[in-house]
Amino acid sequence: MGWIVAVIAVAAAVAASVRAQNAARSEHLALARAELAERQSKAAEARTAALTDEIRQLARRRIPATALALSHPTARVPGLREAAEVDGEAARLLTEAVEAARTAVVEERGRVDAAARAAMRGTSAKIQSLLNQSQQLLHELQHEYDDPRILQLDFRNELALRRTQSTAVLCDAWPGLARQNSPLVEIVLGAQSRVAGYERIKVANHLREERLALVARAAEPLAIALAELLANATAYSHPDTDVQVTVQQSGGRGAFLVVDDAGIGMDDDALDRARALLAGPSEVLLTELGDPPQTGFAVVGRLVVQYGFDCHIEASPFGGMRTILRVPAHLLTVLEEDRSLSALAPKPVQAHASSPASASATPEPAAAPQTAGGHFAELPSRRRRSPRPTPARSASAATRDHKEVSRTPEQAEASWAALQQGTLNGRGVAGRPTAPAPADHEDDHEHRSDRNDRGDDET
Repeated sequence: MGWIVAVIAVAAAVAASVRAQNAARSEHLALARAELAERQSKAAEARTAALTDEIRQLARRRIPATALALSHPTARVPGLREAAEVDGEAARLLTEAVEAARTAVVEERGRVDAAARAAMRGTSAKIQSLLNQSQQLLHELQHEYDDPRILQLDFRNELALRRTQSTAVLCDAWPGLARQNSPLVEIVLGAQSRVAGYERIKVANHLREERLALVARAAEPLAIALAELLANATAYSHPDTDVQVTVQQSGGRGAFLVVDDAGIGMDDDALDRARALLAGPSEVLLTELGDPPQTGFAVVGRLVVQYGFDCHIEASPFGGMRTILRVPAHLLTVLEEDRSLSALAPKPVQAHASSPASASATPEPAAAPQTAGGHFAELPSRRRRSPRPTPARSASAATRDHKEVSRTPEQAEASWAALQQGTLNGRGVAGRPTAPAPADHEDDHEHRSDRNDRGDDET
């Protein structure tokens, strides 16, 4: 019986040991499960915290930086801060949120800019119509009254008209003026007359064909583009310096208008932006032109795209900037011989050199009278001149003079304007013995006050 008791005792001991081992194993597994759950909980909390930080950065930095980068391409857009703590699905959703915000901002900016363009286009058309009516009335007053203030009003009306016309062109409107085929040199003069500081602009005509002209549809757009370049050159160069305009003709490639100024120049960033605007980008938002808006280069770029011009800007040998406006050959034509040019149009440079035949036909000036001692006598006093016999002229010369007398209304208007300007200049010189008159000071002050109207782009 004793062995039975021993067996039972051993069995009981073995069962107790097994139960103890099972209990220890269960406790160990429970501890392992608890540690795993704690680690999983901490990881989930870390992911939640990282995702919260990413969402916070998305709202506070990434989306605003994305909107800013649309206007300033050099602006940095931050990425995910804790990329390792955010799983692939969450990271993809965050990236999609940034792209969705970018798309929404672009669409909204386009809608707002289109509405602004439409409003400005309608307003510019009305203002341009009123300014054209004022210009017509001022021209009528110039013929009725000899008052220099009317000329000043006419010039300021022209400046306002150019600004309004440029704004309309920037908003995809028609230039608002139709022309006939116009000589290239007269277009240059027309652009010069629309710029404050026009007296500083010097035009050099190097055309081989004096009657080279632009076709009707491109005449006014070229005048607008050149006026913007001249306004920019005069605004950002010293008032005592000249702005040189060279009109050149190239065989097969059209004509070139080169504008040189001795201004302050451009840094690399401004030059890159100017070239981008002059190239005619597909879209230029009004909100990207600054405050106040610098519209000059943007207007030229718009006309470049619409009419096929080409514009390039670079450093000028005069110290400022050089702008080259190219007119393609298909926009050029030659006027007929019966169309006379403006008397103010500069003659081609090669035409100034007289031929030997014409030089020999020109009478030499009479030598100054000398006294017996070899000294020059005093200048003679003014005497009444007796009428000289008129030499007989050939029939062809008389016919040619008769043709020259018949002038177009435009020529008559130009001659009358030149006569008025000469009269005003003579009166100003006669009434200015030692010091400039107060009116001249007012004119200088007005020209200085118009400096903001001279150009649009920072050079």
